[in-house]
Amino acid sequence: MVSDTQPAPRPIALGVFLIVAGVVGWYAAFSLTIEKFITLTNPTEALGCDFSPLVQCRANLESWQGSLFGFPNPVIGLAAWIAPVVVGVALLAGARFARWFWVAFNIGVVAALAFVIWLINQSVFVLGTLCPWCMVTWAATIPLFWAVTLYNLREGNLPAPERVRLVASALYGWIPALTIGSYLVVAVIAQLRLDVLGSL
Repeated sequence: MVSDTQPAPRPIALGVFLIVAGVVGWYAAFSLTIEKFITLTNPTEALGCDFSPLVQCRANLESWQGSLFGFPNPVIGLAAWIAPVVVGVALLAGARFARWFWVAFNIGVVAALAFVIWLINQSVFVLGTLCPWCMVTWAATIPLFWAVTLYNLREGNLPAPERVRLVASALYGWIPALTIGSYLVVAVIAQLRLDVLGSL
């Protein structure tokens, strides 16, 4: 007897996005790692990401916040950003992951967003700087959170009431708008705190 149940379509768009976000995030982490090496080997050399007292990497890299776990934060990115690339490639290849895998992956994405929110807070309110490569990392992590979380809610991989699943399904097509809205929140906070426009 042939089943009438059709397999769910592969999330090709999600797979492509995971690869792009992972590559962008990994490149930002790699660039920050190179800049960190420069600060260690030649502390007086100007960094390529230092544009002004406000827009710079050095203050962030040399602060304790830049090595929260005892080693430079970019090292975390070098390892962690491989995960979305691998998942994205696997999805494009036709892989179908168990629910526990999606839950674990989503937990990792939420942890990444929490870390980024903390870094944004420290950068804007404590260090008073905007690190260019750090901001690239923020820019990649925010839509990653929206895409993975809404997908998992929509597909039922995360335990949630049916109404939440329906809302997630409706919002899934609005990820670009949600991302832009999130960027605007960060931009407004930075402007109010640092007067970015006034420093140009």
